[in-house]
Amino acid sequence: MSAPQPNILWIVTTQWRAQACGYAGDPNARTPHLDRLAAESVNYAQAVTPHPFGPFARAAMLTGVPSPANGVRDYFDPLPAGARTIAHELKERGYATAFFGKWHLARRDPAAPLVGEAHAKIVVPPEARGGFELWEGFESGFLLNDPWLHGSRLERPQKFEGYQSDVVCGRAGEWLGEQNSNAKTQMPKRIQPWFCVVSLEAPHPPYEAPAAGVKTRDPREIVLPANVPRGGEVEARARRELAGYYAHIEATDAAIGRMLSSGALADTIVVFTSVHGDMHGAHGLFRKGWPHEESVRVPLLVRGAPEQVTSNKWQGARGASDATVSLVDLPGMTLAWASGVRPPASGVHALISMPSVVALPHQCDRVWRGVRTPRRKLVLNADGSPWLFFDLERDPLELKNLAGDPTRAAEIAELVAILQNEADGLPSFDTPVR
Repeated sequence: MSAPQPNILWIVTTQWRAQACGYAGDPNARTPHLDRLAAESVNYAQAVTPHPFGPFARAAMLTGVPSPANGVRDYFDPLPAGARTIAHELKERGYATAFFGKWHLARRDPAAPLVGEAHAKIVVPPEARGGFELWEGFESGFLLNDPWLHGSRLERPQKFEGYQSDVVCGRAGEWLGEQNSNAKTQMPKRIQPWFCVVSLEAPHPPYEAPAAGVKTRDPREIVLPANVPRGGEVEARARRELAGYYAHIEATDAAIGRMLSSGALADTIVVFTSVHGDMHGAHGLFRKGWPHEESVRVPLLVRGAPEQVTSNKWQGARGASDATVSLVDLPGMTLAWASGVRPPASGVHALISMPSVVALPHQCDRVWRGVRTPRRKLVLNADGSPWLFFDLERDPLELKNLAGDPTRAAEIAELVAILQNEADGLPSFDTPVR
């Protein structure tokens, strides 16, 4: 008798950098629920986003194809209507599929204000919902409170009062409970497995927005890493923004905790991650798009995935892993779990890039591509010249750029070759994507 297909839940946040978790050692982060999840999971401590900006990363994570090859090159590019996603793949394997929350992959008006109801109330048509059977969410808008939702069960956008993470996790939790009830009534018939994505905007700016009653920390109490310059406006701004950032992290941790404790997640593989991080003053920089660790490294916890697959038993693995994993690998891992086979072996490096410049304040000012291993990181400019090279093993805060160090020329050349070989066959930044 073969093992039943597992249910699979992705919890995807926005701007939550890997360092900003209690289990990761951050003294500022109050994340008791995620700490508990981490103790029961595989913690991929070297996980990265392929592109440290929302639309590019989401498109890569859903399709398993990096940007711009997946059709998303510019910040305002929608996911192409014909794009094949993990939802299509799992539906063909008998899964019910559902999506809740932030989409950020639909067609948007570049002239409309990014923050507010204009983008929050954009209606995403059924054919643009990535193949999910049930879809209930919002395009964007950055409304961390009182979000507007629409979709399969809400024809027009409807305003829901409350903290966005609470609202989205609550709506998703209700659906998960329904699936659990359906499973009980189907016994002893074959139970349809489900795949659900819960996509949360927090802890994305505006950091000063209320966070479900969580008190904003005193900025003076925030513990800053050594790569944040001291004594000027960068430090002051970092402290001010991080005070709100950690309030949203605490509030969203609580919302996730309530959903995970609902009792509807038996026989479920649970994934927690984020599409990118935030610089928060490191190296004097803010926001994302940058190739530094604060921007590209993301949390990735996987609870309940099989350590070994037998004919009748799934044994969940747990513990820390230094495997090199990118969000672009997540669809392949998920399909393996659904098929009852081991996921593809993790590589020893991951590709990272920004395919275009996003013309918003404080974001990265150039196109770049790079390769990261647990020990090294090389970043090239658009013309192929080295921009950054870091020895992550000895310099995890990336305080010393070794790109011009002649003693590192051989290491740099080796990583350049890897980057060129891996990128061979993919569209270049200058190649139009059809």
